[in-house]
Amino acid sequence: MTSPVTDGLGTPRKRLSPARFLTLGAAVFGLLAAYFVATTNAASAAEVVVSQGKTATASSTEAAGAYQPGEAVDGNNGTRWASAFSASQWWQVDLGAPTAVSRIAINWEGAYAKAFTIQFSANGSSYTQAYATTTGTGGQQSIAVSGTARYVRINLTQRALDIYGYSFWEFQVFSGGTTPTDPPPTTTPPPTTTPPPGTARLLSYNKPALASTSQNDVNCNPCTPEKAFDNDPASRWATSSTNGWVDPGWISVDLGATAQISQVVLQWDPAYARAYQIQVSNDNATWSSIYSTTTGDGLKDVINATGTGRYVRMYGTARSSAYGYSLWEFSVYGTGGAPVNPPAKPADPAFPATRLVFEDNFNEGAGTKPSTAKWTYDPGVPQNGEIQYYTPNSENAQTDGQGNLVMEARRQDYQGRQYTSARMNTGGKFSTQYGRFEARIKVPKGNGLWPAFWMMGDDFLSGRPWPYNGEIDIMEVLGRNTSEMYTTLHAPAYNGGGGYGQKNAAGVDLSQDFHVYAAEWDSKGIRFFLDGRLVFDAKKDTVENTRGPWIFDHKFYLILNLAVGGDFPGPIDATTPFPSRMLVDYVRVYQ
Repeated sequence: MTSPVTDGLGTPRKRLSPARFLTLGAAVFGLLAAYFVATTNAASAAEVVVSQGKTATASSTEAAGAYQPGEAVDGNNGTRWASAFSASQWWQVDLGAPTAVSRIAINWEGAYAKAFTIQFSANGSSYTQAYATTTGTGGQQSIAVSGTARYVRINLTQRALDIYGYSFWEFQVFSGGTTPTDPPPTTTPPPTTTPPPGTARLLSYNKPALASTSQNDVNCNPCTPEKAFDNDPASRWATSSTNGWVDPGWISVDLGATAQISQVVLQWDPAYARAYQIQVSNDNATWSSIYSTTTGDGLKDVINATGTGRYVRMYGTARSSAYGYSLWEFSVYGTGGAPVNPPAKPADPAFPATRLVFEDNFNEGAGTKPSTAKWTYDPGVPQNGEIQYYTPNSENAQTDGQGNLVMEARRQDYQGRQYTSARMNTGGKFSTQYGRFEARIKVPKGNGLWPAFWMMGDDFLSGRPWPYNGEIDIMEVLGRNTSEMYTTLHAPAYNGGGGYGQKNAAGVDLSQDFHVYAAEWDSKGIRFFLDGRLVFDAKKDTVENTRGPWIFDHKFYLILNLAVGGDFPGPIDATTPFPSRMLVDYVRVYQ
């Protein structure tokens, strides 16, 4: 795998351009972005894709000769359509003849639509509405519809990222579905999400594992069976493509001794099983099923099923897509066995947290550089299309003698660039897990300016590539609109323009005064605050059930920076003031 370009202690790119998400993201996590879930819980084996290879047209494309409309119906999740950067756009496919349509599946790129309609037409000129939303969330979206159409159009009216247009990897139109003659699905009652009762404990951690095949190549290196049992949600097992992704596919774990199973938890990669069984065995040869389903829908499955055996296996018989099977985590709970305790996690802090574990008030005399006992200056060439050079030795970050750190962006020739600025972090000097992280900051105003207060998983410093280490953006503000702030999480299954977060209305101009930006983080999630007001609540359980693995239960370190230009904030112009200053009153961490 290829990690992002880094500088100094290795701070990676902050945010990938949504319009370039696959190109950059594929180098980070290989086939993950290419895995498109071609079926959903509402579908049945009778459904067929009727749009693939058909003629597609659109209101615009992002670039001449690229991101063409037909690239969204070519069956290739490595190509996509992208529009011009404006709010009113449309894309359409001609099915060739009137067709009964049952479902639309859209695999959005990071530049998704919040508001859009699906329309049907028999003649390509008059349309009827089949679906509408103003709360689109992007990702892999499945929409049940009903009607007959030759032309299927998506009208796009509100962008998730207002500096870009719209883009999706695939737009699939399905015909068919469940009929009265279809057999009922064979499944056990839906599992609950409650933890196993009594003395049940994790039995599968760090236990020997086997699989039908496993992937170990540039796209997934390594994705071997034991990665599903390492209690690390940022590593995974995947079946190999060497002989083609085929059914059945399976993965098993040896619990070390006979155990009484009470619960199995599967955290699926997008290459999940539509139909699978959970099986147990005493001899790793003869298996009995304790759970089965033909309507698996991926993401997180919590299965309360009982059985006895030394070996536990997930036996997949129907894949959800053209790819194989892949699991981030396969956790078995119960009693007996020969369990190994995973590393203990710290206790959740009680909020409001009051025990101060890190502080910098920047009260030194004017011209003092940030303390190297607390901070590492992070020099070098930036990423994301930014135009500044982060200077070494804190040349652009000093105290002002009035209790503030001044991070200054200047118009200055340096190392072949015309602008300089500052970035610094606590990597190798302070990192921790859980607590309240806050900073009091005054941000600059101006087109192309991009101040940020954020955190990186500290395993990045020991070689784990981004985004597998995790990134927590507590505050990002774009200088062109300082009445808004962004809070975002980045992980293997959701990062760059597809990160999990949101834009928050501040209610004031953040550049006019200091404001307190904070995150309260524990084992249940991360809550983001502006001046004590909750602006975003990222719940662990919600993320696992809607986006993918939660990878934030380990130590992170702090970062402050002021970027200039780039894909996310857009370019500077003649009105951008230089020098521009980000003032930091304090940074504090409580537990």
